[in-house]
Amino acid sequence: MCRAAITGISLGQRYGDGGSDGDTTAPSAPGQPTAGTVTANTVALTWTAATDNVGVTAYEVLRNGSVVATVSATSYTATGLTASTAYTFSVRARDAAGNVSAASAGRSVTTSSGGGNTDAGCTATYKTLTSWAGGFQAEVTVRNTGTAAGSAWTVNWTFPAGTTVGSLWNGVAGTPAVTVRNAAHNGALAAGASTTFGFVGNGSSTTSAPISCSLS
Repeated sequence: MCRAAITGISLGQRYGDGGSDGDTTAPSAPGQPTAGTVTANTVALTWTAATDNVGVTAYEVLRNGSVVATVSATSYTATGLTASTAYTFSVRARDAAGNVSAASAGRSVTTSSGGGNTDAGCTATYKTLTSWAGGFQAEVTVRNTGTAAGSAWTVNWTFPAGTTVGSLWNGVAGTPAVTVRNAAHNGALAAGASTTFGFVGNGSSTTSAPISCSLS
């Protein structure tokens, strides 16, 4: 008598066991990091959160292409850096299933000279002066909020896609966009002093917060 073989499928095969049949969708890339306070040995970074179909659980911070930290928040302060040295920081997101996003656009930052200026502080205030179809004029005020004089400043912010800086005065535009450094005549700021730079932009006048400033 021949007995027929009994076959079936497991619950793991039917519903997925979290492997190849589980979540395979990587998060979106986080926003380009913005540099806040910069000293000779530290850089404070923030970025816009990534999105995911389930949820982002962590961010990997890359310095010059290598992972140096894993954090759960959208901010990180890099420490142990070398004075007067250029670094490029980017961020990628990871979800609960281990899927990793593409890296964000990089942010290049140069640390201040030896020792830094721990008494220096800086704020930058962005203001749209006027706008028209396809363009606008804006002004940024840079203020030394510390108790010691500074000799150079750098301002960073991010525009929406399609918005660019055209002509600029009282500052020097750099990359990655948008980075503006002081001109030769207005880098030195005494405690409590301020200066302004302006520009004509192409596209939407809306700027994405935050706008950051560093003074050395």
